[in-house]
Amino acid sequence: MQTSARPPQSVDILLVEDNPGDVRLIQEALQDGKLLNRIATVSDGQKALAYLRKQGSYTQAPRPDLILLDLNIPRKDGREVLAEIKADPHLRSIPVVIVTSSQAEEDILRSYNTHANCYVTKPVDLEKFVAVVKAIEEFWVTIVKLPPKL
Repeated sequence: MQTSARPPQSVDILLVEDNPGDVRLIQEALQDGKLLNRIATVSDGQKALAYLRKQGSYTQAPRPDLILLDLNIPRKDGREVLAEIKADPHLRSIPVVIVTSSQAEEDILRSYNTHANCYVTKPVDLEKFVAVVKAIEEFWVTIVKLPPKL
């Protein structure tokens, strides 16, 4: 019996993060994998929503398959961005993974009540941080069946 290797899946990821160090670490961890991820990065909530709605300079932006969202971002915080994504019938099917330094029970509960798909606290330790990002990639890109692009 002959089997053909399936080409690696290409996944569009929108990273919403304002800390340049975290952006760099997340990008490097995701690019170290064997998967062909395309990572777009925005640094605040207003840019994230403009990207998702293809407004302004983002008219050609691809619809992401997955959003990695920090809660503590400027101009419109991640809590508001999450609420707007999940209230929009054209965006709500995109999985949103909260990746934040907040361990507050209120943030965790509010995120899940606003339909976040996952809540991950950023480890302080560099090696653990990279391991967490790789675990997110492994789960959301390799294991989970993502919704089709609309």
